Amino acid sequence: MMKIDNIRKSFGKKQVLKGCSFTAAPGECIGIIGTNGSGKSTLLSIIAGMRKADSGVVEVFGHDILKSPSQATKYIGYIPQENPIFPDLSVKDNLMLWYCDSKISFDEAARNGVIAMLGLTSVLKQKAGTLSGGMKKRLSIAMAVANDPPVIILDEPGAALDLPTKLAIKDYLQSFIEAKGTVILTTHDEEELSICSRLYVMGAGTLHTVPSTLRGQALLNAIDSYN
Repeated sequence: MMKIDNIRKSFGKKQVLKGCSFTAAPGECIGIIGTNGSGKSTLLSIIAGMRKADSGVVEVFGHDILKSPSQATKYIGYIPQENPIFPDLSVKDNLMLWYCDSKISFDEAARNGVIAMLGLTSVLKQKAGTLSGGMKKRLSIAMAVANDPPVIILDEPGAALDLPTKLAIKDYLQSFIEAKGTVILTTHDEEELSICSRLYVMGAGTLHTVPSTLRGQALLNAIDSYN
């Protein structure tokens, strides 16, 4: 179980997060939507242990990530909007930087695991910098989950990607959730909302619960109502 409680964050005089709270259990996908600049990415980076909060609690299976950020990578795979790859290294070498200390066999992951599921096996020898945007995103996900974390956090995973890549990522996330993993994602893509069991709107620095079935104009109205 994850517990995010009363997260607050300011940049100078601007208070971006004014007390964000939610819980997430194994087998759940939490979706967070909202306008650009509303604080979604800031919240995810804090939960992932990449940014300090001014106050609040982030607990993952009893471990306080805010007090011990180094513990975050044991429990959380974080995929930011920008792909954190080394462009001059091959796909395999990028992956090996993460798999070298993993309990998961790289060869097994390439044959039957996440590397294969995300369609990366055929491009292992290719330089990462020459990959398409969609393949770079797949590589970023495979790197982030090399240690088999129970939680995956994704910041707009399908942004500017083609349909086959979006479907490949969605299929992987669905299988991860079915295996009792926890997913937290921000998105502007209604199709990605279909895997969310709970949905929140980020508005005025806080999270607001809305029905996970909202789509179309009703979804836009919900976002507008909290901004």
